[in-house]
Amino acid sequence: MQTILSDCDTGLPDDEVNRVLLYDVLHDLSTPDQVLRELRRVLRPHGILSFSDHHLKQEEIVSGVTGTGRFRLLKKGKWTYAFLPVKP
Repeated sequence: MQTILSDCDTGLPDDEVNRVLLYDVLHDLSTPDQVLRELRRVLRPHGILSFSDHHLKQEEIVSGVTGTGRFRLLKKGKWTYAFLPVKP
């Protein structure tokens, strides 16, 4: 496991990552669409974006992540959401 701190460009190849943890950060990003685009690029076709942000309501989370057409909701837990990438 490796933590990558980036302003969008991870430097990783396409379809390289199995899991991405995006916890309590989306509300604070100036370019959330760019970040989601990069996460979709690096996630493998069956990879999981695990997401939580206590600053956002459920509707904001789901629409914010799925609204770009890059992800679809897989399941909602008590505090987290799991999203799958949508094929480009």
